[in-house]
Amino acid sequence: MEVNGIAHIFLTAANFERSREFYRKLLSFLGMKPMIDDAQTFYCVGGRTAVAIRAPAPEHAGAAFEQGRAGLHHLCFRARERADVDELYGFLCTIGTTIIRAPREDQWAPGYYSLLFEDPDGIRLELNHVPGKGLLT
Repeated sequence: MEVNGIAHIFLTAANFERSREFYRKLLSFLGMKPMIDDAQTFYCVGGRTAVAIRAPAPEHAGAAFEQGRAGLHHLCFRARERADVDELYGFLCTIGTTIIRAPREDQWAPGYYSLLFEDPDGIRLELNHVPGKGLLT
């Protein structure tokens, strides 16, 4: 058996309304289409995957995300072209997103080029481009 990628990712937002507005802009820019948009869930599909943001349980509303704790470290989207990374960077600058690292080359794979930024809860997101298949098979 061999898996065929990741079907979907669900993120729980501390402030659902604030995060939904951010992800509406971001995921639309990335070409993803909303499938569910209600009081508890925002779910988009595109690029052979899906990303969802959901409201927290009432006792966890407003809780801060901590990247160094057990659980999610960051989420990385894969761009088709290197120029897509630069294009997203320009878009994120216009909507006031916290940029952790502007586009640059890195050592993770030959030609690895990426941008690192945060959602409103401080969850780190990345967009990368690796020529060809990179390390993926």
